[in-house]
Amino acid sequence: MTGTRKIGVQPEVFPLPRYDEIALVLQGGGALGSYQAGVYEGLMQAGVHPDWIAGVSIGALNTAIIAGNAPEHRVEALRGFWNSICHPADWLGGLGSWALPRIGLQDLSRKWASIWAAGRALTEGQPGFFAPRFPLPVAGFEKKSPSGVSYYHTAELKKTLLQFADFDRINDGEIRVSVGAVNVRTGNLVYFDNTKMRLTPEHFMASGALPPGFPAVEIDGEYYWDGGLVSNTPLTEVLRDAEHKDTLVFQVDLWSASGNTPGDFLDVSERAKDIQYSSRTRAITSMLAERQKHARFIKELLAHVPAEIRKTDPLFRLAEQAADGSAINVVHLIYKNKPYEGHYKDYEFSMDTMQEHWESGLDDIRASFAHREWFDVPSREQGFVTHDVHRPSGSVPESERSVPELVLHTERKDAA
Repeated sequence: MTGTRKIGVQPEVFPLPRYDEIALVLQGGGALGSYQAGVYEGLMQAGVHPDWIAGVSIGALNTAIIAGNAPEHRVEALRGFWNSICHPADWLGGLGSWALPRIGLQDLSRKWASIWAAGRALTEGQPGFFAPRFPLPVAGFEKKSPSGVSYYHTAELKKTLLQFADFDRINDGEIRVSVGAVNVRTGNLVYFDNTKMRLTPEHFMASGALPPGFPAVEIDGEYYWDGGLVSNTPLTEVLRDAEHKDTLVFQVDLWSASGNTPGDFLDVSERAKDIQYSSRTRAITSMLAERQKHARFIKELLAHVPAEIRKTDPLFRLAEQAADGSAINVVHLIYKNKPYEGHYKDYEFSMDTMQEHWESGLDDIRASFAHREWFDVPSREQGFVTHDVHRPSGSVPESERSVPELVLHTERKDAA
């Protein structure tokens, strides 16, 4: 990258340090995806333009809208997309919202409206997104291709994507785009990438084809399902390419690993979803933190090897390459559940809830930008750092815990 980007923080403006790459990573999570749209609006307000966007499921659909529009039209296009696929409140869903607050039961009112909206999604589908399939295939009697076996069809989604995203811009524009899907035949996670192929609406639809609700999508003779079946976050794909690059990653997750202990069957269902779909992010960041620690340890050891040996022995040359890792800064934005939400939160597409998710994302990215020091390029000694505006005060992230051997070695040097 060249030049200095400016981040606009209300009311302060400060320069973002130079990074080789800025990536936006968008997790899957259905109706929760408008939180990502709010985060992106905050990035635009701050003047931050990602070089690479990687998405899975609803994150892939948001990726298409962002990359498929000129910078000045992206937030408008995201609003158009989300307004088109969400239901406005009908008279019955709005009845609780209107009446119950008047008797002091606001939380119950909001929960009622949310449950009603989720029920509508199950029975009616969502406009411009998915609709119930009639008749359903008869299990054991009627054999169809994977694209015909689902509770809903997504024919309208292709029209919606074409309405709000320019696919020539996606393929020829300035943003690298990667979206994850699972090959139904092999079970392997693959990434469709605009640096390797021309992307079509089907590639993005495949990334969000979660069975058995949505049908598999056929691409070049193969069928694909939602990438979240294998990994709900494309963070690995971005970091695999980040070696020897100083990289700033905005990781936007829709499921929180931490939460309350469930008290009934519905709570168990919700908590299980949170853990299932968030665990990959935790595993990946922990793995990367360990890798960076090992690189630092190798670097410390190499300091004791004479230079002439390091230059002539190929094993030491490989060790030097491994120790010369990139500096990676992950700013983690995680959607936090609202009191009225339940296990249905990923298919509750009411207009009110969508707007609340959006505002939550905008609030969280603004709060993150308020921490000026978070955006410094990590030192080579640190290698990898993470930041999270919701992290409890005083807790130490995995990325900042020291390798004992390194601590001891540093203490010895200081004593000398």
